[in-house]
Amino acid sequence: MTIASATWTLTREDENALGLVLQRLIQESGARCALLVDRSGQLVTLAGERPAFDTTAFATLTAADFSANDQLARLMGESDFNTLYHQGERESMLLADVAKCAILVVLFDTRTTLGLVRLRSRSAVAELVPILESMLGRDNEAAPRPGILAGAEDDIEKLFQ
Repeated sequence: MTIASATWTLTREDENALGLVLQRLIQESGARCALLVDRSGQLVTLAGERPAFDTTAFATLTAADFSANDQLARLMGESDFNTLYHQGERESMLLADVAKCAILVVLFDTRTTLGLVRLRSRSAVAELVPILESMLGRDNEAAPRPGILAGAEDDIEKLFQ
């Protein structure tokens, strides 16, 4: 199940915790930039060098790419591809699933290696999962239970007739 950021409440503490993980990933891997994107395509946070391109459009395309690859995996009999790698001549990116609700995107160039980026990304994902689960858990506790307001719209409508 994919959970969109609309169900999250991102506090300053959450943002700091996510930022620390991404910053450490960049330092330890030699990557240029790390982004956390929710599965609906919204940029959650970014660390490192700010890319020269539109990060909002990039986040949307990243989510679409990941979703398309999920479908390709299913066609091949896999439940999903939890890590994707795109290699360019000078620039590359690694995408990794985080708790089925976000995508870690690591942008890197020839100053580092895919192996190091993959290794450090796995550690970062392991650190990001409890942060995101805590955010989702907190929001699920605060959310009204389904059915509490069932029929309320009809009752309100009757009051104004």
